[in-house]
Amino acid sequence: MALSVQRPLGTADVTPSEIHKWHTVEHVAQDIAETFGFKEIRFPTFESTDLFMRSVGETTDVVQKEMYSVIAKESKFTLRPEGTAGTIRAVMQNGMLNDALPQKVFYITSCFRHEKPQAGRLREFHQFGAEMLGSASPAADAEMISMANSFLKALGLKNIELNINSIGCPSCRAQYHKALKAYFASKTSELCGTCLGRLEKNPMRILDCKSPVCSEIAKDAPLISDYLCEECHDHFSQLRSMLDDMNISYKVNPKIVRGLDYYTKTVFEFITTDIGAQGTVCAGGRYDGLVEQLGGASTPALGFAAGIERLIMTMEKQNCMFMELRKCDLYIVPMGSSALGKAVGLAGLLRDEGYMVEYDLMNRSLKAQMKYANKTGASFVLVLGDNELEAQKAKLKNMQSGEENEISLDDSFVEQFNTQFMACYFERIDTDSILEESLTK
Repeated sequence: MALSVQRPLGTADVTPSEIHKWHTVEHVAQDIAETFGFKEIRFPTFESTDLFMRSVGETTDVVQKEMYSVIAKESKFTLRPEGTAGTIRAVMQNGMLNDALPQKVFYITSCFRHEKPQAGRLREFHQFGAEMLGSASPAADAEMISMANSFLKALGLKNIELNINSIGCPSCRAQYHKALKAYFASKTSELCGTCLGRLEKNPMRILDCKSPVCSEIAKDAPLISDYLCEECHDHFSQLRSMLDDMNISYKVNPKIVRGLDYYTKTVFEFITTDIGAQGTVCAGGRYDGLVEQLGGASTPALGFAAGIERLIMTMEKQNCMFMELRKCDLYIVPMGSSALGKAVGLAGLLRDEGYMVEYDLMNRSLKAQMKYANKTGASFVLVLGDNELEAQKAKLKNMQSGEENEISLDDSFVEQFNTQFMACYFERIDTDSILEESLTK
């Protein structure tokens, strides 16, 4: 039967059979962020459209082509296309810049962009992001890159290349813009309509155009590295020295400009070739003018974001380790209404102890219940019938070994189950220890 209503194009469902992969990334993200002293922040799904116009930039693809905006009672709102602007707005509005600096926050959130859906690029996607406000030191840049690098390593990812660049400050970028305008001036007949509009307002955006024609023209454009002022050059040199001290391998890529206008000085991307064209799994940089641009005092800041869908795609491609799906610890098979009542009580006692316990809710036969218990991956099965209720004893079956042990159904039931469960599984590696092993690699 065909479904009459399906999910929107460019979105995806995460079913219970896949959610453990998301939990893996989210667990590692939180653990690494907190290790570096970052605390979680949450902010609205939609913001005033003006926030993104001011921060992301009017000449970017995001603002010009990709935002989901709505007018509600004469107010214009937009679903967040990225996480930085909302984070900075929240930090400013809640007075966090009045506290001790630097302020360090992270988030795991959904974002929305109207793009052509393809592998690794959805219209609703999810990000792990981190932002640091208050430090102008290149040590802060190295710290953020180190944190992103540690996160990717903790996930078990391999063959990830770090590319870095400096796109300068407003002062040296003004000279660079002049050079770009001069370069593209003789090629206006070949540029797409969007890039023609960018030529006067922000010619650097042409370097980020997805049009094959514009990309080809931009290949021979002047490089920002040739126009850096002394301060920006020194900042970048110190960053490179610190990355060397951290033993973090990198490649200087003068072609990186990033797709959002708020970036200044350091920009970076972690790239893989394992998921095709959409190979950037984590990216970020400095945005020293953003706080001031949004009405605050001049405050240096920087951050990064990693796409969760792309991370999972890469982890799958590289056969990385995921948290195990949690399976049923005990499946109780009740035969009759009296046994069902006992099963309900026993299940409640064990659930209070943290065990995952299920019992039949479909009035199945004994054979059907045992078959279903196997499907759940239950570690133990307990069959309850009139004989068991009368004797106040039952057989607890280990579904892996087939071994059966008698267990009392009286007040000592929980203690006995604990003993038998731990006896069989004291060497079991739980999901936390799996991730802990990954984090120490």
